[in-house]
Amino acid sequence: MFYIDISPKINSDLAVFPGDVPFQRKIALNINQGDHLTLSSIETTLHIGAHADAPSHYHAQGESIEKRPLELYFGPAQVISTKESKTERVELSDLKTQKIIAPRVLLKTNSYSNPQMWNPKFKGLSVELIEFLHEQGVRLIGLDTPSIDPADSKDLPTHKAVYKNDMAVLEGLTLSHVPDAKYFLSALPLGLMGADASPVRAVLWDLDWLHNETW
Repeated sequence: MFYIDISPKINSDLAVFPGDVPFQRKIALNINQGDHLTLSSIETTLHIGAHADAPSHYHAQGESIEKRPLELYFGPAQVISTKESKTERVELSDLKTQKIIAPRVLLKTNSYSNPQMWNPKFKGLSVELIEFLHEQGVRLIGLDTPSIDPADSKDLPTHKAVYKNDMAVLEGLTLSHVPDAKYFLSALPLGLMGADASPVRAVLWDLDWLHNETW
């Protein structure tokens, strides 16, 4: 395959943070029941599945999602596996490589293996790790868990570090099937006015295919 889908399928079985709004699709018209077309609507948290956090999600002066530069969410990206952290956060020493070769880094923690089952013991990221990635020129950080801070965190130090460094965030990715390598990422958020997040369809493109393909 010349691309890898790293987004979980969205349905009512997809787990969300306790107390958040789960996905629900309501069908108004159904072509299979005699209507002239199918028409439906959805109700859901914006932090469903693979999604981009807006700074307004974690800072009072943060931008809403439609104001974020789109170029943050597409371009060269690096998938990096992490070791099994001994704490609730992935530390800098847990990276299997600290050679950063792309401005977008996606971390494969393998600590949230089933997106349909809520597991509060997933790994967040340490502030030290965020600061290191920022120093390496990383503009976007993504991972395969529901949040870059642990589930029970209220002061959100990692979110605050991301805000300070004006970095973008992707959460809820599926990366267990993705080899560590460099790719081209496409994970564009919707232009939802005033919104604190947006679902994305995150895809990694094979760089050799992109370079060899005749457009």
